[in-house]
Amino acid sequence: MFSDLGVGSLIGRRGFIKGGILAMTAFISSSLIAPDAVFAMNSDGAYTTTLKNAHTGDQFSGVYRVGNRYLPEAFERINFVLRDVRADEVFPIDPRAIDIITAVHKYSGSREPYSIISGYRSPKTNAQLRSESKGVAKHSLHMSGQAIDVRLANIEPKNIREIAVKLKAGGVGYYPRQGFVHMDSGAFRTW
Repeated sequence: MFSDLGVGSLIGRRGFIKGGILAMTAFISSSLIAPDAVFAMNSDGAYTTTLKNAHTGDQFSGVYRVGNRYLPEAFERINFVLRDVRADEVFPIDPRAIDIITAVHKYSGSREPYSIISGYRSPKTNAQLRSESKGVAKHSLHMSGQAIDVRLANIEPKNIREIAVKLKAGGVGYYPRQGFVHMDSGAFRTW
């Protein structure tokens, strides 16, 4: 699949990524963080999302979950779209983080794709960004694939933040000067 995307060097990581996804899926499926009604489920039991990496233009649009089953093939692509573009490193994204941003997107009413500012960050990239900004946490959940920074072209970041805070499903950070919202699958907190 990755060779079709022009990233043949990532094929060797496919087993690692699939293994991580399957392990996370087993754990997450048994401990969903909120009722299905919260998480953008279609009438056929499918959950869909649309993501576009702001730095590369790479996209994912489609079904990533059916009922309580996360789709490894979808997460293979999602992980690639949300990779650390500075280090060109792919890492398994927590499916709960995708559930959270998908629910917020549905409640926003937007039909625009999320513009992804940051998904996974390697420890090296996180340290580099931390040295450049006070707003980067030393133990950021981006490093464990649990955090995603987003914006929507037609929705103000403060409105995205309000929806995410009402959901109370994870951490919500608001960065008005940079024009994005951070959402993660950690404990509920705001900043």
